[in-house]
Amino acid sequence: MFAVIMAGGKGARFWPRSREKMPKHLLDILTERTIIRETVDRILPLVPAERILIVTGRSHAAELIRQLPEIPAENILIEPVGRNTAPCIGLAALHILKRVPDAVMLVLPSDHRIGNEKAFRGVLQAAANAAFRDDSLVTIGIRPTGPDTGYGYIEQGDLFSTSGNEELYRVRSIREKPPREQAEQFLKQGGFSWNSGMFVWRASTILKAIEQFLPDLYRGLLQIREALGTDREEEVVGTIYAEQKAVSIDYGVMEKAEAVLIIPGDFGWSDVGSWDSLWEVTGKDRDGNAVRGPFIGIDAGDSLIHSPGKLVVLVGVRDLLVVETDDALLICRRGRSQDVRKVTELLEREGRKDYL
Repeated sequence: MFAVIMAGGKGARFWPRSREKMPKHLLDILTERTIIRETVDRILPLVPAERILIVTGRSHAAELIRQLPEIPAENILIEPVGRNTAPCIGLAALHILKRVPDAVMLVLPSDHRIGNEKAFRGVLQAAANAAFRDDSLVTIGIRPTGPDTGYGYIEQGDLFSTSGNEELYRVRSIREKPPREQAEQFLKQGGFSWNSGMFVWRASTILKAIEQFLPDLYRGLLQIREALGTDREEEVVGTIYAEQKAVSIDYGVMEKAEAVLIIPGDFGWSDVGSWDSLWEVTGKDRDGNAVRGPFIGIDAGDSLIHSPGKLVVLVGVRDLLVVETDDALLICRRGRSQDVRKVTELLEREGRKDYL
């Protein structure tokens, strides 16, 4: 079994902490450890370091090697340009097949929070057993805690099998992020899970599915396979990636394939996609403040204060997000953190690269 950690993206919603050269997964936003460090640590009991691959951009590779010294440098796979998850997964599958032709691969985002790591590993092991035994594409669903419109939804069908203590179901449909009314209907109907973006399959199986549903990408992957391990590898990967359309594995494969299974998981999951979601999953003081750094609050509550290096004082205010760095200060109404992305877009338009 191998693990593939997808470590791309800019993490624009965590500005000003996240920057182009230091995206969210490289930061210590959740705990004293960086998010990528936590991601690797939680799977090490299941997959040894020499079988963990990380797909990332060139500008982040050196920092990943520094933070994760036990991961062999050759396991840091470079994407020359971002093209969403399908090319990323295809590239990793090629590397795995070259090492172990019959290997199962876990595909995991780099920046999720998992509350119950033992339960999480149990779900992954059950999914791996099923993927190997049944040659299936397995996705990990999350039991929803409310009608959240920030996630896609997966509708489960009939019970397919059991693996250990886990039940696997056929996937009836995969839905895009719904409006609130539809999300509420999903929960009322039952049998829906949030789409976590975590997958388990044989490397050979996902490549066959890419061949069937994304033939242009597959032809490119064949060219990359011929160049792996040669002095042409970097050049060929760069050329092929530049030619690919950006497509997610969900849209490109999972929504079209038939042999798709889901394991609904309940292990304290959050994608921690914004400062708001960080407030939700972080421990709070008696006034509802989630605090990182020195803080004084007078008649102030239900706020996130993330300022490791500077004292923050709030007086007579509530429901704020306050994030301080050496060169920037963000103050935002809680509930509006999705709009932080607009700040980075504005800075980019104005050419203020020193803040990006």
